[in-house]
Amino acid sequence: MASGLTIGQAAAFVDVTVKTVRHYHRLGLVDEPVRDSSGYRRYGSAHLLRLVRVRTLAGAGVPLAEIGDLLDADPERFAAALDDVDRRLVERIEKLAAHRDTLRRLANGDRVLLPDRACALLDRLADLGFQPDYVDTQREAMVLARALVPEVFESFLNQLEHRLDDPEYVELTRSGWDTASWDPDDPRIEELASALADKLLADRALLALPTTFRTRSDAASRYGVVNHHREDQAPSIARLNALVEARLREAGITVPRP
Repeated sequence: MASGLTIGQAAAFVDVTVKTVRHYHRLGLVDEPVRDSSGYRRYGSAHLLRLVRVRTLAGAGVPLAEIGDLLDADPERFAAALDDVDRRLVERIEKLAAHRDTLRRLANGDRVLLPDRACALLDRLADLGFQPDYVDTQREAMVLARALVPEVFESFLNQLEHRLDDPEYVELTRSGWDTASWDPDDPRIEELASALADKLLADRALLALPTTFRTRSDAASRYGVVNHHREDQAPSIARLNALVEARLREAGITVPRP
């Protein structure tokens, strides 16, 4: 009777596939048994012990490329190597947890691209009764602002937080969005633009743009993309914004020109 196990039996005993055992052989992690007189490779207890150790370390997250040196190391080096593997596993777990959190937030669309502070402001807009399409437009503008004008993003959030505490500003902004259904030549647009500009100028400090942004050669283009987002879909809102910007410039406020 032949002594030892066939590769299929050895794989089954260790709970891996034959393909995995052969892969371990190719990597030099487990010596391949010599063939017996019948031409079969027979696996003894030493082979099985090595297979168990390799499978256990691989299952624990140790890269296969490191297992050979690890198994041949002295106890001190072995312990140190395991500590290093443990550290890397913790880092991987943290990254996976972050990825999982991102996937959960993806249910809210572009909100995953924004910090919690910005998302809280979007929720506040909804709570104040702004229409969903207005909130969506603001969300898109925030995503663009964070990507294209990061120097201005925090000051934009500061301004919005401050403005939303002012009921008069909230009502003016809501009226501004309602102009989407008006004729672009409606005289009420000029009146509303004047009222909005006056409200903004009441706290000029909030309108200041960071020097690092104003000195950029492409500042106007970046600012225009964000500040005039979706205007092509609402000519009346485009006119309102143009009138407000003109009033701010007349008052000495720096507003980049596209």
